[in-house]
Formats: sequence, structure tokens, C-alpha cells
Amino acid sequence: MRIVRSLYLIINYKTFLVTALSLVSTWLCTKYNYKADFPLTLVGIAIVFPVVFSIDSAYKRRERALMLLADLEAHLVALNMAAKDWLRTMNKDFLTTYRQHLLAVYVAIKNFFLQKESSAEGEKKITLAMSKLSEATQQLRDYNLPAGEMSRVNQYLSKILIDIENLKTIFYYRTPVTLRSYSRVFIYAFPIIYGPYFVYIAENFSPGLEYAMPVIFSFILVSLDNIQVHLENPFDQLGEDDIKFDQEKFARLLD
Repeated sequence: MRIVRSLYLIINYKTFLVTALSLVSTWLCTKYNYKADFPLTLVGIAIVFPVVFSIDSAYKRRERALMLLADLEAHLVALNMAAKDWLRTMNKDFLTTYRQHLLAVYVAIKNFFLQKESSAEGEKKITLAMSKLSEATQQLRDYNLPAGEMSRVNQYLSKILIDIENLKTIFYYRTPVTLRSYSRVFIYAFPIIYGPYFVYIAENFSPGLEYAMPVIFSFILVSLDNIQVHLENPFDQLGEDDIKFDQEKFARLLD
């Protein structure tokens, strides 16, 4: 089932639409005897290179987002350990409340990046959750946390905020829109424009295979575009490689 799902993600209605149009183009060129030996290097320069560049850029952006999320989770867990292990006197009620603030920050971040509310509302909730966590963290002073350790937990808060802002940058700023538009136009146009070339090379094919090349071209080019689309936003939960927010797992880390 997973293979079928993966194929469905890269082969969709756009694949069949472009394939159908390229087949019609090839049929018309065959009917009216239009032939041309177009250079295939044009496909590589105009399409394949920009698309592969976009895929590589989106993949690296996803990998950086994973590292930032791991760093953020680690600092939240570190704050929990500080409240649990660094105090000279343990207050269970305070620790329970503090863990709720930590979990609230994680949930606010999750809801923002999964777009369960508007971006403005999501950012506001993250800021509010971080503010409450900061207030709760300052209460560690009341439980005799030494000044050096207090400075360290405040640094953890600062690093969490930095990770959040870096993740927002990845979320808002992706592959240049002009490059994506350029690639998409030529991906859909080339299999149709190359109809005369498909007729030209079909002279070397066995009967019945004259439409093989337009089908292959269309499937390859549109599939590359679909891969890039699914990698573009690593938080939208549409692709198999998207970043997952496991709230239950994170809650277990705080126990």
C-alpha cells in the first residue's frame, strides 16, 4: 500500500493531462507530417536543471527544519529537567504546572505549522505560551535555584525563541516563486512543443511504439514537478516526507 501511495503522490491528474496533450500533439504532427530534430540538451538546461535545483533546495530546507525542531524539543526537555532535578526542594504542584506550560508551547508550535488556525492567530498563541513559560521559569528563583543555573535556563528560553523564528523563516520563505513558475510552464509545455521531435525519432521505432516517447517525457517531467511540490512545504502533512509533530511522544519525554 505504501508503494501505491507513493506513486499516487508523484503520478496524478496533471501527469495524465500533460500526457494526453503530448499524445494529441504527436498525433497531429504525424497526421500533417511535421518533423524536427530538436536538441534534447534544451530539455536538460531549461527544465531538468532548474527542477533538480529546486528539489535539492527544498530537501535541504526540510533537513534544516528537522534539526531546528530537534534542537527546540531538546531545550524544552532540558527546562523540564531543570525544574525536576536542579531544585533543592521539590514542589510537585509547581512541576506539574511547569510541564503544562512546556506542553502548551509545543502544542502552539504544532498548531501554527500545521495551520490549524490563521498564521497571525498561531503566532499570537506561540508568543502567549512562551510568555507564560518565561513567567513560570522565573519562579525557579523562589525555589532557591542558584544564579548560575538560573542564567542557564534563561539561555534555554532564548534558544527556543531562536529556533521558533528560524522555523518560521523556513515556513514563510521557500523556493523563489519566479523559479517555480518558470519550471512549471516549461514542464507542461515541452512535451507538447516536442511533438515534431517525437515524430522524427519515431522513424527508428517499431510500429506501435511511436507514442512511447511523449508518454515517457510527460511522466518524467511532471513527476519531478510533483516531487518538488510535496517537498516545498515540509509541514503541510501531504507528502510522505513531511515533518511530523508527535505530541504524545513529547508529553512522555516530560514524565
